[in-house]
Amino acid sequence: MRRHAGLGLCSACWQKHPDRPFITAANLQERLTVPPPWLGDFAGHLAARHCASRACTMISALGRLLEDEHPNHPQALLERSRRPGRSMGSLARALEDFFTQRALALPTNHADQLAAGRRRRRIEAAPLPLRPQIQAFSDALLRARERALRAGTLPRADITIEAALAIVRDFARFLADQRGKLDWALADVHDIEAFLATRPKARQRRLTVLRQYFRFARFGKAVLVDPTRGLKAKGPSGFSSSTVGVAQQRQLFRRWTTTTDAHPHEAFLGMLALLHAASSSEVRNLRVNDIEPINRTVQLGKRPRPVPMDPASWSVLQRCLAHRESQRTDNPHVIVTKITKSGRSAASTAYVSHIMDPCGVPPRTLRCTRLADLVNTLDPKLVAAVLGMDPEGVMIYLADHVEAGRLPEQRERRH
Repeated sequence: MRRHAGLGLCSACWQKHPDRPFITAANLQERLTVPPPWLGDFAGHLAARHCASRACTMISALGRLLEDEHPNHPQALLERSRRPGRSMGSLARALEDFFTQRALALPTNHADQLAAGRRRRRIEAAPLPLRPQIQAFSDALLRARERALRAGTLPRADITIEAALAIVRDFARFLADQRGKLDWALADVHDIEAFLATRPKARQRRLTVLRQYFRFARFGKAVLVDPTRGLKAKGPSGFSSSTVGVAQQRQLFRRWTTTTDAHPHEAFLGMLALLHAASSSEVRNLRVNDIEPINRTVQLGKRPRPVPMDPASWSVLQRCLAHRESQRTDNPHVIVTKITKSGRSAASTAYVSHIMDPCGVPPRTLRCTRLADLVNTLDPKLVAAVLGMDPEGVMIYLADHVEAGRLPEQRERRH
């Protein structure tokens, strides 16, 4: 059996030894002519977040960057450590967390690059003759966002721009495949109506984007007439999504409170959506310092007041915190995944959207169920104030009829 010469350990034990990253970093310091002063602290940063073998692999990769002929100051090192593609790499993520926490470098623009790649893929999926105008529309949306940032108004998020480009891409493909038209100037109102009829539930959103696009195209002389002029959404303005019945609510409540079959993240998100009308974004961005253990309250999103936790919700929260503690992470968020435990970012939107898959009910449906119950039971303006929502946002949950059981019994007039 092979043994390590310095510590008298076998190879298997040496691979898992907690001092191995520090020894690797010390050996690297001896090889370097001018070792960086932060190298030892970075080894401790890696050792606290990764296994010994993983940390040593990243230190070795860092050593190859430090030993080349390029500058080794933190910002340049961070840029060179990034991998091409959708993932910047574990070493680049670790260096970004380490440098930004110590104010040694600025964060990378990796998120902007990913968003640019998503926009490019949507544009390239459109037919080639119709593609240049969609590219110009994308550039116009980005310029509008920059103006909004400078003016201090609400800029469009990346997901909003990408959704708009996806709708225009789908219409371009429909125009070419179904209508045989490869010129935007040939689009008419009948093409718009036929495209909107393919997805009736998304009619209002699609028509809004197409109106925006054809206004831009008419301003740029790509079309002479706006084919969306005069069209109406014709969609219901009230709440039309599905809700969860009382019996199924009880079943889900028992699943998350009386058994441990459900994952702590599923139980936590489900309970907050079912009882407190919490959105996935509020739960995803919840941090440990947002929890007040003395008063048992939680600060959810932009709500004006902390939310008191009932005993069942508090118990589920403790399970989620215990799961986070078992991961031995410095991530400040309550929901920590295998990917985010070595950093400080929140869990991805895709992860949170699939947490509730085992129970078969999406979190949005649970939240809508709670909102519909609160709005139809209490004052809608009061609900909006408590949840930090716009009054117009909660009005759609008002029922268009009054249940017979809630009406007082009719009494005959006494003469």
